[in-house]
Amino acid sequence: MRISMLFRFSLYGFLKNQQYYAPFLILVFLEKGLSYSMIGILIAFREICINVMEIPSGAVADLYGRRRAMILSFAAYIVSFVIFAQSRSIGLLFVAMFFFAIGDAFRTGTHKAMIFDWLRLEGRSDEKTRTYGYTRSWSKMGSALSVLIASALVFYTGNYNNIFLFCIIPYTFGIINFLGYPAALDGDRKSGFSMRAVIAFLWSALRESLQRRSLRRLIVESMGFEGMFKASKDYLQPILQQTAIALPLLLALGEEKRTALLIGVVYFILHILSSIASRYAHSLAKWKGGEDSAARFVWVIGGALYICLIPLLWFSFNHIVIVCFLMLALMQNFWRPLLISRVNAHSTPEMGATVLSIESQAKCFATMLLAPALGWTVDMAGAFWPVGIAGALIAMGIIVTADRPGL
Repeated sequence: MRISMLFRFSLYGFLKNQQYYAPFLILVFLEKGLSYSMIGILIAFREICINVMEIPSGAVADLYGRRRAMILSFAAYIVSFVIFAQSRSIGLLFVAMFFFAIGDAFRTGTHKAMIFDWLRLEGRSDEKTRTYGYTRSWSKMGSALSVLIASALVFYTGNYNNIFLFCIIPYTFGIINFLGYPAALDGDRKSGFSMRAVIAFLWSALRESLQRRSLRRLIVESMGFEGMFKASKDYLQPILQQTAIALPLLLALGEEKRTALLIGVVYFILHILSSIASRYAHSLAKWKGGEDSAARFVWVIGGALYICLIPLLWFSFNHIVIVCFLMLALMQNFWRPLLISRVNAHSTPEMGATVLSIESQAKCFATMLLAPALGWTVDMAGAFWPVGIAGALIAMGIIVTADRPGL
């Protein structure tokens, strides 16, 4: 029986998001004795590595085969999971982050370009937002399932390290899924390896991204929205831990088990809402009269949420803070399909993966700057309210300059 490509694309996202460590990552690092500043530095190191490899990886994928790039990506993830599980020192954590960065660099942009190439070959290029939103919704469904599995593992074992090892199973199935992708989605690749060809291809795509105002503006938006969201979203974990400890419920259970239960419930809701938002991003664009108007609407709502977080975090109204973080995740999953479709619409099919990798690399650069800065300010303040201030300033900057020439 022939498996449809839409199913394979959705299966990729579903398996890729079996990241059982994700809802507990900050708590894992805190348990290993890291401060928020050091956690920020570790995340910044990951983003630096992604920055170094991101754009060349997209060019290599476009020139020499996207399927190979995706298989290499998942293999690097598996290596990182093994090292994370065995790490007992900060040095090993940096090594694990390096391999994780390889996985991210060779994956980001490449698979999106494969989806958009398939739509072009099928004569369905006008369905970019709808198709990407649909496949992304299955990614979020995968995340929702992974949260339940991860919470059960932590609840019954009381051990954070084992959750890394369980990730190896779905990622192995992910590699098997890539073997069923048709060769046509490798792109118009060339045989042999030529560094000169990679550099020339890379320079052409980079020049196009910087010279076109529309692409340049979208990359700046990606740095602001995605960079801030990626640097701040995991602060929800210690907030949930504080809330779980303070709740006068299930007092017979240990701190880790109560935290696992609350994280499981909240993150499951988060991913279900994210799945719905991704699937109906195209409906938001239709309602607002276009993808640009829909994106601006999401920016306004996101900025308002960050402003609300400032007093809520200052006075530790954690229950409402959790709701705000859920709403920010909802906005991000409306906004991401809109952005990807807008970026792809302004680039050529031949440079699809490379331009999308430039966008992702710019986002990583923003996270690289924001993560240690947020970690340091949180350590200095002894509270999480700097997250609200940073997000509000970025949102206001983007909204105010929306119609300014040259930006």
